[in-house]
Parts: sequence; structure tokens; C-alpha cells
Amino acid sequence: MGQTIVLTGMVLAAIPIGDYDRRITILTRERGKITAFAKGARRQGSQLTAAASPFAFGEFEVYEGRTSYTVVRASISNYFRELLLDFENVYYGFYFLEMADYYTRENADEIHMLKLLYQSLRAVEKESLPNRLVRCIYELKAMVINGEYPNVFSCMECGKEEGLIWFAPARGGVLCEACGGHGEIRVDGSVVYAMQYIVTSTIEKLYTFTVSEQVLAVLESVMASYRRVIMDRSFKSLEVLEQNLFLISS
Repeated sequence: MGQTIVLTGMVLAAIPIGDYDRRITILTRERGKITAFAKGARRQGSQLTAAASPFAFGEFEVYEGRTSYTVVRASISNYFRELLLDFENVYYGFYFLEMADYYTRENADEIHMLKLLYQSLRAVEKESLPNRLVRCIYELKAMVINGEYPNVFSCMECGKEEGLIWFAPARGGVLCEACGGHGEIRVDGSVVYAMQYIVTSTIEKLYTFTVSEQVLAVLESVMASYRRVIMDRSFKSLEVLEQNLFLISS
């Protein structure tokens, strides 16, 4: 016989199943990423409708069967309603969910990814930081948590720790003035310092700084080029996000 357990987590994705049900992906503190069925979640008036939707964060009581989970009830503490009121914020939010889905696994310790995702969505809801910076921070810290982050502390060629003014995506990190200059991205001290801070900072202190527009533009270029090197897939939500941001700026 199976049993019910209570898991704390966030819904990353939901797809319709049959006429009335949903299959949802939840990033949980206790079991990593799981897939669960929310029966009747698409029925009018169902108590699971909102809980079985992306961004819902809270406690999920699930029945643990031999091969799958079934949501019995849920107590949601944050639906991120303010995020859902702004279409640009929604695009960023779905991209963060999709990247979390990409990185996380079932029965793995995903506490840090869950915490990063939650804090990043809260940062998007606030107006104190530009979403573009929140995205760069989220991307780099997700890479840190999963052991794929670039070396931003010493030259990849000679090991020198000063004069790091080039970023080489294919090399996986920074180069000093003497070792670079052959098609790499030029970065200044502010960009390197920002990346060093993101790599070493606790998640709670990530969203406590801002940068100039010039630094942010370079940081975006660095993260985009490095992401293309280390990730073996594209993100549909990112494509939609970038297309809409381009239309807004045109």
C-alpha cells in the first residue's frame, strides 16, 4: 500500500491529461523534482486548479504509489500573483521555471535550486532591479549550484589573478591581457567583480546590488555566449522572451 507524504515545493510545469486532470512537475525540497497527477484539477471549482499551475509554491500532500505520485490536497503560500500581472515578468518567470526543470533531477538534493528559483521570482516581482540583471544572476548562480560555472578568478592560460580583461566561452573562463585578445569578449573589472560576487555570494544576498547599463550589456553577452557552450538544448520560453523584448525595443 502507498502512503501520503507532505512535500514543500513549486510547480514548474503543468500539462492537461484526459478531460479533467493535469500532470504537474514539482521541484520539492524533500524529493527533488517529481511528476505528480492532479486528478480533477481542470474541473470547474476544483480545489486543485490553482495549486496545479506553474509558480504555485507551498505544501503538497501526495499519495506515493509504486510508480507515480498523486496530489491529494495542497496548501499554497505563494502564487506569485504580482508576477502574473505583468507579461514581461511572466516571460522571465517561465524561463526560470524551464531552466530549473532542465537542471534538477528526482531524488536529488535540490534545496539550493528551489531556494534560488523562489528568490529569483521574488526579485522579478520587485522594481528595484532590472529583470535583465535578475536573469544574469539567476543563470550564473544556477550554473554554480550545478557545477558548470566559468572560472572568473584566474587566467585560464597562465593562472594570473590580475588584469583579467577577456572572457573566453569555449575556454570556460577569463583570460588576462597578455593571454587573450583573439576573439574573446572584452570585460572590465566591474563585470568580473560582479560575476565573482554572484559565484561566491549566498542566495539570500544575491539580489542586493545593481550595475551600470554598460556593465549589464557585457554581462548579458558573456552569459549568452557561455550558455550556448555548456547547454545542449534551447529553451522555448527564452525564445519567446527574447522575441517579445525585441518587439518592445523596436
